[in-house]
Amino acid sequence: MANTFKVKSNDAMPTSASTPLTLYTVPSSTTAIVLGLILANVHSASVTASVQLVSDTSDTETNQTTWLVKDVSIPVGSSLELLSGSKLVMQTTDIIKVDCSVSAKIDASLSIMEQT
Repeated sequence: MANTFKVKSNDAMPTSASTPLTLYTVPSSTTAIVLGLILANVHSASVTASVQLVSDTSDTETNQTTWLVKDVSIPVGSSLELLSGSKLVMQTTDIIKVDCSVSAKIDASLSIMEQT
């Protein structure tokens, strides 16, 4: 089993406001541990941001799409650190999506460790 630390980043998310854009999808035969997520407001005004966990993995329970944060305000020139001090385990095909109230105004940086 190999552990690989990675960063996934995307500037100017999402392409269209109120349409969550994929930041990361867990590859096949991989488990990912999210170590942190930073969202930065690159707009000239305050924005609201949301982050979704999309999970369709088959398990003994039903995994569904959930919000990690919903419509949180990020002031001009500020950033928001999500999952500070917590970890999020993701399975193959799970997805992290980012949305913003204004298109192309959130920069996102995701730190993960992939186990293969």
